[in-house]
Amino acid sequence: MPKRVADEIAALPEPRGPLRRPCADLSRRVRLLAPLLDHLPASSSSSSTPLADALGAARDLLRKTRDGSKIDQAMRGDAFLDEFAGVNRQIHLALDALPYNTFHMPQEVQEQVALVHSQFQRASTRTDPPDTQLSMDLAWALTDNPSDPALLTRISHKLQLHTMADMKNESIALHNMVISTAGEPDGCVDQMSSLLKKLKDCVVTEDHANDALTTRSASIKHRSPIIPDEFRCPISLELMQDPVIVSSGQTYERSCIQKWLDSGHKTCPKTQQPLSHTSLTPNFVLKSLISQWCEANGIELPKNKQNSRDKKAAKSSDYDHAGLVSLMNRLRSGNQDEQRAAAGEIRLLAKRNVNNRICIAEAGAIPLLVNLLSSSDPRTQEHAVTALLNLSIHENNKASIVDSHAIPKIVEVLKTGSMETRENAAATLFSLSVVDENKVTIGAAGAIPPLINLLCDGSPRGKKDAATAIFNLCIYQGNKVRAVKAGIVIHLMNFLVDPTGGMIDEALSLLSILAGNPEGKIVIARSEPIPPLVEVIKTGSPRNRENAAAILWLLCSADTEQTLAAKAAGVEDALKELSETGTDRAKRKASSILELMHQANEA
Repeated sequence: MPKRVADEIAALPEPRGPLRRPCADLSRRVRLLAPLLDHLPASSSSSSTPLADALGAARDLLRKTRDGSKIDQAMRGDAFLDEFAGVNRQIHLALDALPYNTFHMPQEVQEQVALVHSQFQRASTRTDPPDTQLSMDLAWALTDNPSDPALLTRISHKLQLHTMADMKNESIALHNMVISTAGEPDGCVDQMSSLLKKLKDCVVTEDHANDALTTRSASIKHRSPIIPDEFRCPISLELMQDPVIVSSGQTYERSCIQKWLDSGHKTCPKTQQPLSHTSLTPNFVLKSLISQWCEANGIELPKNKQNSRDKKAAKSSDYDHAGLVSLMNRLRSGNQDEQRAAAGEIRLLAKRNVNNRICIAEAGAIPLLVNLLSSSDPRTQEHAVTALLNLSIHENNKASIVDSHAIPKIVEVLKTGSMETRENAAATLFSLSVVDENKVTIGAAGAIPPLINLLCDGSPRGKKDAATAIFNLCIYQGNKVRAVKAGIVIHLMNFLVDPTGGMIDEALSLLSILAGNPEGKIVIARSEPIPPLVEVIKTGSPRNRENAAAILWLLCSADTEQTLAAKAAGVEDALKELSETGTDRAKRKASSILELMHQANEA
């Protein structure tokens, strides 16, 4: 029944996390349909109509978002926004097929339904872009370097992960994601888990954690807690100390599943399906969750008898020496199928944890993967560049990748590869460009023009990857000149003029850094920037207003004509308001522009 589903949506709690706005908008629109649902004829009130199916899809998406990992939602913002657009489109089409204007409803109800119908139509073709600042913050926080507490606090605020309870729920969500995707979710789980640990260390102070633990331990001292089933090994039924994932996606205690495998078994004990390989992947998310549960319940895990052996194994990788040698031999083979499979396997292994990245690099994989960037097989090429991307997350591997002459080949892949390959090539260049000297090398290798092409014609994710890479490269002055000469300004201005493309945040961030270069400032000034910049200062988000004011100040400080043009465009009132309510940087820039206008009037 559509009415029952709508009531379930209305009863959902207020959305939280990075997707709270699309969640709130979708929920609000469904609630506004309540008067229509009250007047549905019997033929349209069954549970199998297009409207019922569409509302069911909306409820399922809202529940998934509510219960899902906030970190995952932030990292895959485009994919989630596409899902919301799809659900809005489904409801819009269901309403198209529903002759509600013939129903016996009051005129005001008819008007409200028509208005909501048009809102669903707009939402089905246009979504707000993900938060660019959050994307950049995540890119920095996901590196192996210690993260800035201010940056982590900003991420915590955006994701609404403030308390230990929030962190625990996020751990559970990550664990459930691993289980539901058979151990291979779309996204680097160990990176997400690592980020969650950084957020907990930053946001939850040690004193608060100790106080909470003391209180909790006192309250449970005289009772024996029940071990959750998901924390028990399916073989021993005991609390797991070192959970690992097998190729079927099931999790077991390492010692138990190792005995099973050593006995000659080639199947998963729980599902009985054949195992495609016998490597054991540490389940860091579940291990962290078990550790939190033990702390909260005052339980101390017994020391693993194989602790030293397991630590030694962990310092190697998920594959033993023989397994790594076999992988390298397959990469060297002239058999394209073998190379493709081996590169794909390394891509997944390098995604899982830092130990794998270290050992894969030490085994000599990087030069072999660089050679495969020239493969005629698109899938092999994609696996190779993505494996290099995952390996580059470890700081020491960046130099090895560059020393293997990878950058020119990555640039070539960026020019000619498939869309996903180009996206991952752009992300790899961004990862490598974190090292300052690599910015020079990447720019000199001709990366800027193909990045601009991806910025213009890529998928939503590809455009974001390209913008992030270009922004980071343009910290080096020489790359600013290259970007300007490659014609980036005209494309960025087009994003400002037509904000429906979803790239206005990135366009303003890039223009603000390019305007600091003399050549960039000249080209921007020639592109009639005043009208779109004034519009952003009047109506944009706080971050965008700040960047627009910074660009306008750079233009006005160099050319009185730009100052007079901005004044003529009616920006003064908006600048006065920005100088009082904007960010600290926006206040400074707005005040400086107003002073320039005052000086221009007196001249």
